[in-house]
Amino acid sequence: MAELVTGEAVALDIRVARLASRGCAVLLDLLFQFVIMNVLIVGVSMATAAADDAWTTGLSLAAVVAVIVGYPCAFETLSRGRTLGKLAAGLRVVADDGGPIRFRQALVRALAGFIEFWTLYSAPALIASLCSKRGKRLGDLFAGTIVIQERVPSSVFGPVAVMPPQLAGWARTLELSMLSDELAMTARQYLSRFWELRPDVRDSLGQRIADQVAAAVSPPPPGRVRPEILLSAILAERRRREEWRLAQRRAARLRRLGQTDPAAAPAPVPAMAMAGGPPVAPVPQGPPMPPPFSAPGPGQPRFLPPSNYGAGPYQHVLPQGPQGPPQGPPPGQYPAPPRYP
Repeated sequence: MAELVTGEAVALDIRVARLASRGCAVLLDLLFQFVIMNVLIVGVSMATAAADDAWTTGLSLAAVVAVIVGYPCAFETLSRGRTLGKLAAGLRVVADDGGPIRFRQALVRALAGFIEFWTLYSAPALIASLCSKRGKRLGDLFAGTIVIQERVPSSVFGPVAVMPPQLAGWARTLELSMLSDELAMTARQYLSRFWELRPDVRDSLGQRIADQVAAAVSPPPPGRVRPEILLSAILAERRRREEWRLAQRRAARLRRLGQTDPAAAPAPVPAMAMAGGPPVAPVPQGPPMPPPFSAPGPGQPRFLPPSNYGAGPYQHVLPQGPQGPPQGPPPGQYPAPPRYP
């Protein structure tokens, strides 16, 4: 996983294509190019049987250049970053800002690929990919592009932050303009790795992150709230507003084209729409359900919930070891959640 910053300064989690998958895509593309080149050369030789040698040589050279340079350039431009090999391997070429690849970038990649793959037998591409953190070859460095893994399991980008029902009304009144993308990314990474941390580490780290996030938003949360519940509510509301803004842009673009948007999203409640401030009495907070993490895919590590969690918020759904639950946090640190039948 790597972080990609879009042109609107929004950090995204992307899955950079690995060297093995890129190698398979290159081999498939070379195979397709060899087949297309042989077909074109045979066709040119048959079409110029009555012509002189200079005419035949010129057409053969044009066919070779069209296959070596024109094949990747045309496919990546028309299919938005995918050749036949990348389509089979589930890869896509995008710009460094996450946008679709342009013709200029595809042409630079194709010209550099002629030197990398056809002249020096992929040695520069292999060395540059091993030395780059994002696996970029020389063509990617010159064109400002990156190859990403497009076909990934749905569990990789599953929902990390969900809206707790007891904080839904408060979250709709939040002012999130002071919440930076870096701090939001830190909170998201904490929630995504919640089950990998020990109980004492996850409580202390979560409290520090929750204090920083709570200082950047307003109004304050109603009552004492667990760190992961607070972060989940804020990030879920932030994602909802971003989805609404994207839906508004899509609707405006469709209106300019004379079309209508069949799925219009409702407008979010303004941050300061509630005149009376936050609720006076905090809503009773029950024990939350575990985050909706899916099972890992084949070949991925499996992080199981701890067998002895203690007195945390998920103690009613986690299995306890034979030695019984250890001592939880100090009394009074967090309110003990009520148990439900």
